[in-house]
Amino acid sequence: MNKLELQKKAVAVRKDIVTAVHSAKAGHPGGSLSAADIFTYLYFEEMHIDPANPKWEDRDRFVLSKGHTAPGLYSALAERGYFPVEQLKTLRHIGSILQGHPDMKHIPGVDMSSGSLGQGLSAAVGMALAAKMKGKNYRTYCLCGDGEIQEGQIWEAAMFAGARKLDNLLVIVDNNNLQIDGSVAEVCSPYPIADKFEAFNFHVIEINGNDFDEIHQAFEKAKATKGMPTAIIAHTVKGKGVSFMEDQVGWHGKAPNDEEYEQAMQELEKAGEALC
Repeated sequence: MNKLELQKKAVAVRKDIVTAVHSAKAGHPGGSLSAADIFTYLYFEEMHIDPANPKWEDRDRFVLSKGHTAPGLYSALAERGYFPVEQLKTLRHIGSILQGHPDMKHIPGVDMSSGSLGQGLSAAVGMALAAKMKGKNYRTYCLCGDGEIQEGQIWEAAMFAGARKLDNLLVIVDNNNLQIDGSVAEVCSPYPIADKFEAFNFHVIEINGNDFDEIHQAFEKAKATKGMPTAIIAHTVKGKGVSFMEDQVGWHGKAPNDEEYEQAMQELEKAGEALC
C-alpha cells in the first residue's frame, strides 16, 4: 500500500475500534487508537501473512504484549480479512470469540494469547529463537505499552534477546505517555526508554508512531539491522484521531456513550473524507 492507502485504512481501523468498544460498553480505546497506525502498517504493509491460512508455518508472528488494546488488533485483523468486520460488534459479548484480550485458540490470526502485562515479550522472544533454531526466515513483532515496560519480566526478555542477538525480533513500544493511573513518568517512570533498550544490546529507533513515513523508515532500518534485535520507540498520542479522547488518561479504559460515539464517528468520517 502507498501512504495514502495506509492513512485511509488507519481511519477505517480507528472507526472499527470505536464501534467495537461502544458495542461492548467496555474496553480500551485510548491505547488502541494510539497504536492504530502501527497495527495498520504491520498488517497491510510489513508482515508476511495469509488470512486464508492463519497457521501458515512460515508466516511472520505478532504478539500484542499490551493485550488490553485488543480492539486495535481485532480491527486490523478484521480489515485484513481474518474474520468479518461486522463481527467486531460482538466484542466482549458472551459467546463471541472476541473477548477482552486476544485468544490464540479461538481467533484467526492471533499468534499468542495475552493480557497479563509483561509476559508477551517473553513469548515473542521464544518465537524469534525458535525461528533461528529451525533455520526459518520469519520475523517476530511485539507491541508493548510504555506503562507495561515497568514490568521486570520485560527486561529479562530483553536481556535474553540481546544476548542471543535475535535480529529477527522487532519490539515496538507504544509510547503515548499515559497509563491507567496517570502519566507513566508519575506512576513509575521508565524513562529514558531508548537508553534502557540500548543497554540490553538493542538497536533503537525513535519515531513519531502516528506518521507513516517515519514508521516505514524505521521498519526498513530494523530489517536491515543484523546481529542484534531492534526496538522502535513510537511516540504516539493516546486516543489519536478522536479529539475528546486525545491525550486524556480517562479514555484508557472507558467506552463512549451514544452521544460520544456519534461525535467520534463523525470526526473519523471527516478525516477519511479529507484523504479522498
